[in-house]
Amino acid sequence: MNMGLFLAILGAALAVALSGTGSAKGIGLVGTAASGAMSEDPKKFGKFILLVALPGTQGIYGFVMGFLTIQKGLEVLFMNLPIAISGLFSAIHQGKVCAAGVNLISKQEGEMGKALVMGVLVEFYAVLGLLVSIFIWLFLTF
Repeated sequence: MNMGLFLAILGAALAVALSGTGSAKGIGLVGTAASGAMSEDPKKFGKFILLVALPGTQGIYGFVMGFLTIQKGLEVLFMNLPIAISGLFSAIHQGKVCAAGVNLISKQEGEMGKALVMGVLVEFYAVLGLLVSIFIWLFLTF
């Protein structure tokens, strides 16, 4: 395998693996909080599921960039780093924010909107990472 192809594959792998790792960790944090809260009131599953799912979007963003990786070389490695790194950390922190949202909803059921908004605010930085990766991809492709 030539070095350019190796670096392109490494970039795609990092985008998927790091953002996926962050998503798994974030979902685990929120899932744990939601399971604990539902042990007291299982009817709140519908209120918690959005908060549990939210940190998973970063893994999807990493997958998108991994899929778009068709160039070969060092530039592809760097192209994937913005979503790889922002996806890793934002998903973990989004998981913490959403877990706190689960605790809020368990005590104040009518506060679902506030809990969701706080989780979405963290999402913004993963979206920025995805956009930077896509802009670099567009620059390299056209």
